[in-house]
Amino acid sequence: MKKIVLASILLGLTGCSKVTVENYNKLEVGMDKTELEQILGSADNCEEKTLHTNCIWGSDDKHIKVTLLSDKVTLYSKKGIE
Repeated sequence: MKKIVLASILLGLTGCSKVTVENYNKLEVGMDKTELEQILGSADNCEEKTLHTNCIWGSDDKHIKVTLLSDKVTLYSKKGIE
C-alpha cells in the first residue's frame, strides 16, 4: 500500500512540472522575466554573469535553459523534453 501511495505522489509531482514542450513553445526572444516566470514559475537555478543571467528550470536530464539580458529573454533551449 505504501508503494502505491508513494508512486501516486511521485506521478502527481511530475505531472505538475512546467518543463513541457507546450510551455517551451510559448517562450519568445524579448519576453520580460515576469512573463517568463508566469509560464515556467521560478527558476530552479540561476547563475549571474557579468552581462547576462543563465537560468534553468528542471534537472540535468530534462530542462529549459534561458539566457536573460536586462531581464529580457535573449536565448532559450530545451533538453530531454519532446
